[in-house]
Amino acid sequence: MATLPNPLPSLASSGLDLPPGSLVGATLDGPWHEPLLWYADGPAAPRDWPDLRAAGRRLGLLPVLVTGGSRDQWPEDWDLCPDDTSYPGDHDADEVLAGYWTDYADDEVGGVTADETGEESRGDGDNGKQSGGAGSWPGLAPVPAREAPEDPDAVAAGLAGVIAADADAWLGGARIALVPARRSADIPAAIGWSGPMNHENDVARLCAVLRSWEDRYDARVVVLGFDTMIVSVGRPPATIEEARALAAEHYAFCPDNIDQSPPYDLDAYAEKAVLNQEAWSFWWD
Repeated sequence: MATLPNPLPSLASSGLDLPPGSLVGATLDGPWHEPLLWYADGPAAPRDWPDLRAAGRRLGLLPVLVTGGSRDQWPEDWDLCPDDTSYPGDHDADEVLAGYWTDYADDEVGGVTADETGEESRGDGDNGKQSGGAGSWPGLAPVPAREAPEDPDAVAAGLAGVIAADADAWLGGARIALVPARRSADIPAAIGWSGPMNHENDVARLCAVLRSWEDRYDARVVVLGFDTMIVSVGRPPATIEEARALAAEHYAFCPDNIDQSPPYDLDAYAEKAVLNQEAWSFWWD
């Protein structure tokens, strides 16, 4: 995905004060025609995020922390697939999530039924689950009623700083990276990230959801790993009703968060991982 000139090829002459690092153009299908990202050779420092965001934004570069995880897989080993990635703006978040919900929601989704959501089932099994299953897609959650207490980029910088200060404990290590993107939600698509491959082959569809979360919840993509993502949240749900509505979106976006993580219940997930939480974590098996 490339809608604007890529500043990475001229990074050395950009004037940015960068630590030693590497440009990555390795993809699943061989070398890409231009670099997809730059990342540092050494551990991230707490000030890297805000400093590079301020300096890189004028060039069209946004920061993200990258992690090798427990298997020590850094970006050149991520099986990036930019050739299979479309443009996030070409997808509608509600339609994307509704499709995932129909494909993945079942009787184990915390008892969310058509009767409980107040929604009628959308036709037959081709369009939605009938009452007694997970229920038809309830639609996008409303914007939280409370105002954002802090600038969302400051929230992201704060989370990045906390992670960088003890990255070994959080992630098994983290390094600062720069990606050619105009908004945080587009970072996965800009590099052709394949972390959710077993759930979605075109990560731009997930980025459309991230754009919607950026708009409604002041979300920012802070960390990417081989198959993991951490998002900061400037305006998280403050009531259990808001959290439950959003938890349905989380399930559609990343079913493994609930299906493969105790207590395997959507309501419990809403209370534990969504309500008043300023960081959301996702992983795809």
